[in-house]
Amino acid sequence: MPQKPSKSPAGKGPRTPARKPAQVAANRPKASVKKAVKAAPDVAQERLVRALETIAAHLAAQGKPAVERESFDRADAFVWHPDGRLAAVPRVSRVELFLLKGVDRMRDILMENTERFANGLPANNALLWGARGMGKSSLVKAAHASINAERKPADKLKLIEIHREDIETLPMLMEKLRDSDFRFIVFIDDLSFDGNDASYKSLKAVLEGGIEGRPDNVILYATSNRRHLLARDMIENERSTAINPSEAVEEKVSLSDRFGLWLGFHRCSQDEYLAMVRGYCSHFGIKVDDEALEREALEWSTTRGSRSGRVAWQFVQELAGRLGVKLTGK
Repeated sequence: MPQKPSKSPAGKGPRTPARKPAQVAANRPKASVKKAVKAAPDVAQERLVRALETIAAHLAAQGKPAVERESFDRADAFVWHPDGRLAAVPRVSRVELFLLKGVDRMRDILMENTERFANGLPANNALLWGARGMGKSSLVKAAHASINAERKPADKLKLIEIHREDIETLPMLMEKLRDSDFRFIVFIDDLSFDGNDASYKSLKAVLEGGIEGRPDNVILYATSNRRHLLARDMIENERSTAINPSEAVEEKVSLSDRFGLWLGFHRCSQDEYLAMVRGYCSHFGIKVDDEALEREALEWSTTRGSRSGRVAWQFVQELAGRLGVKLTGK
């Protein structure tokens, strides 16, 4: 009799013949293939990271060009612009040091500090504060010129003025100057802070507060009409509205404390004012009878409501223009 076909278990289809061990092994992916598949994304990711790092390095190099010594050979004075540009100033608007009257003590202190810095010795940042028109800015520029008068080109100080509204870019300027062989006076004229202005924090960090701090080849000179760089009503407002008044005021007042040298400028006397006028007239060759000169100079100061070096200079300009004398000096 013919044999009947074997039946599969109930509810199941035909039994699949069992595969031999050799066939199973052949169908499994080899270990080397698995590793290659797994390593492919890692290699691609590593290449991508390296490419991005290269691009970032190129962009950083373009954004922060290296400072070359030759770029400072163009002039002894520059104006800093917030876009990272230093504009050379071929001729600085200034007066001769000996023409500054009534500021002898401040002049001697600032000159000594500046000369030490120029010679590579320790020196302090300086805050020149006080009455308007008493020669604070003129003294900084005159001291810079006087120090450079007897120096070789490679040893000259460079004066860089940064405007009050650009103080937030001060760390960028420090980075540009840090690696230069020259020494720099960074000059901030008419420095003060109002309202909720927080840019003073950039100045605090550069003076002494940051990790890098001020470069050894840079010193800061600032002028202000305010001793603490803040208006009195600002200080009173801080005291009245802050939870801890003393701490609120201390944070802002501490900025002026970071200037190691404070030089106070006060209103001049009548004799000092007349000495300024006579000094200018002698230097520029303006010949006027002394009695008439004194009378007109005092009348000029009365109409201006103050006596200062600025008022004296304005009177001399008026007098020279009236007499047809050019202010070119001897």
